[in-house]
Amino acid sequence: MTRRQLITVLTVWLAALNPGPAAAQQTQTAEAATTADSLYCEQRRLGYWFYCVKPVPAAEPEKEQPAKEVPATQQLDAITEELRELKARAILYPTPENVTAYIRFQRAQLDRASLFSDVWQRAIWQDPELDYTLERPVGALAKKQWQDARAADRDAVMARLSERYGLFYFFSQTCGACEVMSPIVRSVADRWRITVRAISTDGGPSQHFPDYKVESGQRPRMGLEPGITPALVLWDSVAKRPIPIGYGVLSADELQDRIYLLTAKEAGHDY
Repeated sequence: MTRRQLITVLTVWLAALNPGPAAAQQTQTAEAATTADSLYCEQRRLGYWFYCVKPVPAAEPEKEQPAKEVPATQQLDAITEELRELKARAILYPTPENVTAYIRFQRAQLDRASLFSDVWQRAIWQDPELDYTLERPVGALAKKQWQDARAADRDAVMARLSERYGLFYFFSQTCGACEVMSPIVRSVADRWRITVRAISTDGGPSQHFPDYKVESGQRPRMGLEPGITPALVLWDSVAKRPIPIGYGVLSADELQDRIYLLTAKEAGHDY
């Protein structure tokens, strides 16, 4: 019979011998429990059969708080600051220890940068959306193919240019750069059958544009910088607006490229 069963029996026996109010029965129950504990735990030392002492529950181990992660930006700032400190120390106090410490730390950061560069390159190779060279190749073979395709696209645009656009060409007789630029403008206009309106800013003639006009306020109306020649402007006959191309001497290829970009490509979409 267990200790608890004995206590229950004694409690019932004492209650039968001395019936009374509930408060008295509770007191007698507590006294009986104490007597039983004394009998079986102290006098007869039967404690190894009973829990004479209430077991103390084992304390739960404290949960370790996860370490707070330091932001990467702070780590990078710390590395930069340490590199600066080591460099300054090596310059101001150039002992072998200081110089060696700076070189070692700098070498570690160079290794880190090399790893970053290598992973960067591999990521680009494996994800075509990240590879800029697919849109603007740098390799000799791919670059030649890209240039040929772009030239064909540009020529197609230039062939249709005269349907919508014309050219204003501002020059002066005393401008040395205009003597170089005038035949270039003439050749490009003749090739693509573009109408050119030559404007003399000083009233002097041009052998390449004998049907020139003397400037009468066209330049400021087109938003051009005053006094700079030669200057070229595309005129959009549909939108009724000028599109400045540039100033100074341009090669025929560069002139055609600018016209192509300004008329066929949106800003930010050319590579």
